[in-house]
Amino acid sequence: MKTLLAAASLLALAAPMQASAQTSANPAATTQEHAQHVTYPETRRDDVVDTEFGQKVPDPYRWLEQSVRTDKDVESWVEAQNAVTNAYLDKLPGRAWFKSEIGKLMDYQRFGIPRKRGNRYFYTYNPGLANQAQLFVRDGIDGKGRMLLDPNTWAKDGATALAGYTPSKQGKFVAYEIQDGGTDWHSVRVLDVATGKKLTDDLKWIKYGGGIEWLGDEGFFYSRFPEVPQGEDYHSLAYNQAVYFHKLGTPQSEDVKVYATPDHKDWGHYMTVSSDEHWGFIFSSVGTDARYQVHVIDLTKGSPAKGWQAKPLVDGFDNSWSLVDTVGNTAWFVTNKDAPRYQVVKLDLASATPEWTTVVAQTDQPIEGASIVGDRMILTYLKDATTRAAVYTLAGKELKDIDLGTLGTAGGFGGKPGDPETFYSFTSFTEPGTIYRLNVDTGAQSVFAKPKLTFDPAQFETKQVFYSSRDGTKVPMFIVRKKGQTGPAPTLLYAYGGFDISLTPGFSATRMAWLEAGGTYALANIRGGGEYGKAWHDGGRLANKQNVFDDFAAAGEYLKGEGYTTPHGLAIQGGSNGGLLIGASLNQHPYLFDAANAAVGVMDMLRFDKFTAGRYWVDDYGYPEKEADWKVLRAYSPYHNLEAGVDYPPVIVTTADTDDRVVPGHSFKYTARLQHLDPNGAPHLIRIETRAGHGSGKPTDKIIQEGADILGFLAYNTGLEVPPPKP
Repeated sequence: MKTLLAAASLLALAAPMQASAQTSANPAATTQEHAQHVTYPETRRDDVVDTEFGQKVPDPYRWLEQSVRTDKDVESWVEAQNAVTNAYLDKLPGRAWFKSEIGKLMDYQRFGIPRKRGNRYFYTYNPGLANQAQLFVRDGIDGKGRMLLDPNTWAKDGATALAGYTPSKQGKFVAYEIQDGGTDWHSVRVLDVATGKKLTDDLKWIKYGGGIEWLGDEGFFYSRFPEVPQGEDYHSLAYNQAVYFHKLGTPQSEDVKVYATPDHKDWGHYMTVSSDEHWGFIFSSVGTDARYQVHVIDLTKGSPAKGWQAKPLVDGFDNSWSLVDTVGNTAWFVTNKDAPRYQVVKLDLASATPEWTTVVAQTDQPIEGASIVGDRMILTYLKDATTRAAVYTLAGKELKDIDLGTLGTAGGFGGKPGDPETFYSFTSFTEPGTIYRLNVDTGAQSVFAKPKLTFDPAQFETKQVFYSSRDGTKVPMFIVRKKGQTGPAPTLLYAYGGFDISLTPGFSATRMAWLEAGGTYALANIRGGGEYGKAWHDGGRLANKQNVFDDFAAAGEYLKGEGYTTPHGLAIQGGSNGGLLIGASLNQHPYLFDAANAAVGVMDMLRFDKFTAGRYWVDDYGYPEKEADWKVLRAYSPYHNLEAGVDYPPVIVTTADTDDRVVPGHSFKYTARLQHLDPNGAPHLIRIETRAGHGSGKPTDKIIQEGADILGFLAYNTGLEVPPPKP
């Protein structure tokens, strides 16, 4: 499926409801009794009060919304907070062991899924502990890998990353995206594959993926925003995205604007091109929901000099549409129109009155991806948050399932009509990704790349349970621990719960280190995600947001009630929209959870739409300027629902100075208020990374150190006994 780099990928967020924190004395102090006393830096409180819909809302830490890059007061606050946090972390007994163990577990070869263009195979590769993955190419499947790009030479601190790459159709050129310091802003350069020479092309102001789509070797389509005034690039709202065509060898100022909607500055636009380069499709979106308006371009009727005519194909923003591919004039799409768990449809683009025809009807398993490979169609489904893959004819007849071996996550299956070769990866909680090569005509499979490991996956086991939430809804949860382990152990519970994003099994060296130390890991597939289609997403957003927090609390109660975790050993973790989940859950159930990591979270639900990508998230959260939505947001906003007199458990908040997805001001304000309201209780710390963003492009050394800091904190405050580091 030619996946859209749509606004849904802008984050991973969620929405609404009420429930106040308990205020009785905490019956469950953690095992360590918070032996380290923490004296927090003094944080200025300003007299800022907003009046919204008849309610006064104090916001004394509004000044912390300013950029740490330009505001000296914020910069000083960050330095002071990091000093306190580092002093605490330096004394943690398990931190050094976790750093060593995560490093060992990450030291394995990692291959990206190959992309075949002509007779060339492009893929990313990390030998183990390199800060950034490199880009390689092979001439022929049995050719020797040749390095094209090494981002590790781009910056001394390793924080400049290869954010994406797109080879031209025959593999002559490759356009690649550069990400510096974790920012969402990317630049694009072009490389001649045969010579390795970098061309003069240099494109800027690309954000949330450029959607690069080649047209022969002449140039490519991409999406960009207008130039942002200097100093405003890390906070400004992104408006007026447009599709352009860039001709190789020309300056960006000469690029041809292909499609824009100046009367609708909030609309986003991405273009995808069919494998035969006959058809172009422009997908327009208005938020994070998968709701698109679609235009089609006959690329044989036009040119970069004369432009192209975009004709409406799907009006309105009512449903999801994703192009699978085209063969001749027939186009296949995956859509949730009349099918909340998705179906495959097709139409004749050359018809004067084109009509949609169902090819593969929806089932009880949501369709997650689709591609045409050779003369077959491969569909991937979500089956209780794991991958099922099946092969169909182009007419929609199911032929067979692809044997994936066990419960896990498969991805890839890219290809094109006429060529039966495809590649896919398979991973689980305890096994890193193995890359497979598949011929859809013969069914023959072979291993393209399988990593050598420093641990034995057979020593661990994964089970899936279904527990009841507050309203009786059955929610799936994966539980991973050492094989044969029967007694309770400190447990790390993770969830997300928003934006139609599904959490499926996947390998993490950091998580594996927790398991190696004897801990248990649990992943709850709470509502708000896409694990069961539209209804599961709708059940956890907007006015249904409280279901997300209820599902998460029920997961914690299940783990304690069933004896998986110790009475005071339940740690919780979530990032981005999951950081919001952690903040809201701590407010509503401060004595259920024993330690927490809230990462790059959305903590101020009354002002989230005022910064960078925040305006897109109203599909899941609602509009703060609308009274009904505001009341829901106010009821669960992590920043606003912290209360005095509550013994909150140990919390480590993590964020980064260059996060221009969820600006760090969210985490700054939340931490400042938490420290102010509970100054003498458990530690409430914030760890602020430098030269890093929302997560993508983070160097390996920073991933290892951050993982050690977080796990060291959670282990110490849940009683997980970590082995001493080996000499």
